[in-house]
Amino acid sequence: ILQHWDVFKYVTEVFILVPALLGLKGNLEMTLASRLSTAANIGQMDTPKELWKMITGNMALIQVQATVVGFLASIAAVVFGWIPDGHFSIHHAVLLCASSVATAFIASLVLGMIMIGVIIGSRKMGINPDNVATPIAASLGDLITLALLSGISWGLYKELESKAYVNPLVCAFFIALLPIWIVIAKKNAATREVLYSGWEPVIIAMAISSVGGLILDRTVSDPNFAGMAVFTPVINGVGGNLVAVQASRISTYLHMSGMPGESSETAPRKCPSPCSTFFSSDVNSRSARVLFLLVVPGHLVFLYTISSMQGGHTTLTLIFIVFYMTAALLQVLILLYIADWMVHWMWGRDLDPDNFSIPYLTALGDLIGTGLLALSFHILWLIGDRDSDVGD
Repeated sequence: ILQHWDVFKYVTEVFILVPALLGLKGNLEMTLASRLSTAANIGQMDTPKELWKMITGNMALIQVQATVVGFLASIAAVVFGWIPDGHFSIHHAVLLCASSVATAFIASLVLGMIMIGVIIGSRKMGINPDNVATPIAASLGDLITLALLSGISWGLYKELESKAYVNPLVCAFFIALLPIWIVIAKKNAATREVLYSGWEPVIIAMAISSVGGLILDRTVSDPNFAGMAVFTPVINGVGGNLVAVQASRISTYLHMSGMPGESSETAPRKCPSPCSTFFSSDVNSRSARVLFLLVVPGHLVFLYTISSMQGGHTTLTLIFIVFYMTAALLQVLILLYIADWMVHWMWGRDLDPDNFSIPYLTALGDLIGTGLLALSFHILWLIGDRDSDVGD
């Protein structure tokens, strides 16, 4: 629906922001969920004082990260939009900056509060937060962020003509709040470390997602491939969701046996073989098999929902479903294998996988998912599976 709004038509760089900002939930909320799930599982949130300390420090930390990454994502969108076309508009650049920073800030605030509620609730009910918190962060993250981005960018686009000063004011307001969040985050020892050292994965992940956004912008802007827009959040959401659960579980499993960098029998493997990742009797291998088996039924439900709601511009032919499922299975297979290697590798390098692995994995999920989906649409077009209802 949103691809036909004026702001998406006339400021097409907003498409580049979509995977970068949807990816923020992988960078921030899912990392927060993974961090707090581990803290809950190893007994660091048992007293009200410890709980309050963890909540305030982590909330302030994600507000800092959201504001900075939202600002950098808008710069990436401006650059990626400017390079192929060669034209630059300062009004559009400020609009992208204001939309991106406001969306990232508000989405992180809302999702952070939901995550904390989910983790405390699942702990009280005796459910492992690792299995619940990260999927909720992923699915709600996509929905809330996309709704906020479209609403805010549409509102600010309307103000461009009559009140051009509104966009820079919005930017300045959210950036001015940064020092407050930095002071609060520095007071907590757990978040102070991430505040100093946790930028690399978040910024690199944003850059990887922005490349996925460039693929989306180039593909959706072509009327022949307009149908791709409705499937992109689905394939990226499912892939990122499943790999985040796996990474969070492996990380908690390693935390049970010691601290990052400590050598134990569960510690780093150089590069696992696909057999050990998917077919061993290990507890993490079993969960990898279960997560992989969820791909087909999960996507079939989504495809049926999209079809019954008459969403998008693609007729669900058998050949389309085969290509789509192949792309989805390949994406999750690659991601689960990379997760097994990456979490153990980071653990051996004295890096906490809760803070470092999920941003990379969800961003790679966005890039691989968007790339494979675009490739599927192009192959389908070449072999003659062309929809009569494209662009309706």
